[in-house]
Amino acid sequence: MSRASDGRISALAHLALDALKKGDEVADLRTDRLVLAEIKAVLTDFFDVDEAIDAKVRRKIGSLSRRVPEGSSEWNVLYRQYLEEEKRKLGR
Repeated sequence: MSRASDGRISALAHLALDALKKGDEVADLRTDRLVLAEIKAVLTDFFDVDEAIDAKVRRKIGSLSRRVPEGSSEWNVLYRQYLEEEKRKLGR
């Protein structure tokens, strides 16, 4: 799993801001700059958690008593299984 680039996070933040502006639920947005900064912070935190989960899953597979080669079908199955377990623990 690779970390989302600043450019990608910025693009996603702009899409989210545009969607917020179109909705009727948001009556008063602060300045665009402040809202974008907050959205970027939330997205960065989200991707950081995903990165931490990925690292934890890889460590878990690496700690098995037998070596499971990355990219093998067994490794892929274990990765998906452990990833879902970790996400479930976090309510994601």
